[in-house]
Amino acid sequence: MPFGAGLRDALGAPAAVRLLDSSPRSSVWAAELPRGGPVVVKQLVQGPGAEERYAREVAGLRIAGRLRPPVTPRLLGTDPSARVLVLERVEHGAPGEEWEIAYATALARLHAAAPAEVPPATDTEPAADPESAPLPRWSGPDRTDIDSFLTLARWLGAAVPARVPAELERLSRRLDRTPRRPALLHGDPCPGNDLHTADGIRFIDFEQASIGNGLNELAYLRVGFPTCWCVTAAPEPLLLAAEAAYRSTWREATGTEPEGELADACAGWLIRGDALVERALRGTADQLARLTREDWTWGTATARQRLLHRLEVVARMVRNTDTALAELGTLCADMAGRVLTHWPELRPVPARRPHPSP
Repeated sequence: MPFGAGLRDALGAPAAVRLLDSSPRSSVWAAELPRGGPVVVKQLVQGPGAEERYAREVAGLRIAGRLRPPVTPRLLGTDPSARVLVLERVEHGAPGEEWEIAYATALARLHAAAPAEVPPATDTEPAADPESAPLPRWSGPDRTDIDSFLTLARWLGAAVPARVPAELERLSRRLDRTPRRPALLHGDPCPGNDLHTADGIRFIDFEQASIGNGLNELAYLRVGFPTCWCVTAAPEPLLLAAEAAYRSTWREATGTEPEGELADACAGWLIRGDALVERALRGTADQLARLTREDWTWGTATARQRLLHRLEVVARMVRNTDTALAELGTLCADMAGRVLTHWPELRPVPARRPHPSP
């Protein structure tokens, strides 16, 4: 386990070290420290983007670490030369029956941790000290995503209403706008990255942290955790209760209302083909075009099941409403029907479970 002289001087020599399961992008150990107690030691593995992921994780944890009660484990030490973080070890317990409400409440508190004035992030040269780099702005779907989605609609045989391309262009611009009161976004707030403790939920794994609109992560509950292995469909009353808890918690923490529309956030995840595959495959292919040729399973659902679920979600959210996505809603309903015509054996995504732990 990498544990350099600086960490030893600050926290003592580690004991009872054992390797834990983790993603291929990191190595994680449990250990005991004389001046830290039970800890988790995480090293970001060398590879493309490792320095950026390390910088994002450190920045996200430090911003969120100011909150009381906490919504993250305490960050006890870092070693930027080896991309190592030392974190308080917290144990995942049994989530409550309606865990989505507690999850949404904790997510709102995490989002509200961002300072009201966020320093601008740069997309040019990386900071000399990776731990001083500001978090980047969240980026939404772009022109390529729009084109791929419309190509899929036509492949399915759907009639694309004349105003849909313009609706999607305006949607992309709205999603790309940083709100007046920005949020600290986790980047992957999925079951497995939320530890349910006796003192509340703690989020871990901030490698994709950014600054943006919190509704883009609140949408996870409706569209089925788009960056995650687990897709389930929760009942509407539970979704409404969770979303109300998010909004009231954000209001209490910031004194403001969440900006934007949840339907926009859900539509944004719908048209992103990379929201159909795990992280290692993102940016490698047009996934919406790929699913016309093949279906594949990731976690609890296949790509075509994920697509159908999101089409139905967006269609329901804008049905019989005079919104900026009215024509897209019509198209989504048409596409959902045609998906089932093309693949009649397709089943809905699984119904929710008490908590889809890995």
